Amino acid sequence: MDYTNWKYETAKDSGLSFIDRLKTCPREPDPLVYAARMTSAVAIRAALRTYFRFDIEGRERLPLQRSFVMVANHASHLDAVALLSALPLRRLNRAYPLAARDYFCANDPRLALTAIVANVMLFDRDERSADSLNTCSRLLEDPGNVLIMFPEGTRSTNGRAGLFKRGIGLLLAGTYTPVVPCYLDGTFKAWPKGTVLPRPQRVRLVIGEPRTYEQVSQDDAGVLHICAELRREVLALAPKLQPHTARPVSSSPGEAYL
Repeated sequence: MDYTNWKYETAKDSGLSFIDRLKTCPREPDPLVYAARMTSAVAIRAALRTYFRFDIEGRERLPLQRSFVMVANHASHLDAVALLSALPLRRLNRAYPLAARDYFCANDPRLALTAIVANVMLFDRDERSADSLNTCSRLLEDPGNVLIMFPEGTRSTNGRAGLFKRGIGLLLAGTYTPVVPCYLDGTFKAWPKGTVLPRPQRVRLVIGEPRTYEQVSQDDAGVLHICAELRREVLALAPKLQPHTARPVSSSPGEAYL
């Protein structure tokens, strides 16, 4: 056997501290982190089923044979783990929920917990956001990766979905990357923003049909079209109120925009 062409290459994050390695994305393989992630995923899925009576509809619609994006409404810290629970365990090390760098890097324990358990990808919400989008694009070019995005940009304070920000449109316009609209029902009541402990509220995830936007132009009109359409598709998956429980509500600025 000829070993003359063998070459050893150190990991790209060699020399970085453990916390700094967690800030990079994609991360270098780490067996201990992988084991902790798998163990926590099994525990989280069991807790979702028992404590929140978690239910998933439409899991078969996920295009697992390729890279894709999942988008959903955002009202709770439960949202990311609920979407991750729709994926096979073997895909979790290549599934990246986007998380705001300014919030999740506020302290090391928060970063370590979310990076190990949920494999979050830190995203800039300032002038460096273009660099973050470029990183997302490169990940999606590599088969088998999943991005989980909440295009509202932050958790809702009243349970209603806000406008989808431009990032999702910029990422998808003119590409063949599938995006899967999803709706999370019950997470706001279970664990709303500002509360410390979750409540035993029923949680449900509805997964819609994937779509692509290769024919959409990469200009402002195309980007806004994607944002508006995806928001409509996400909200269309919400459970319909029964006539005797429906109550009229006033239009929000977001509804007027659409």
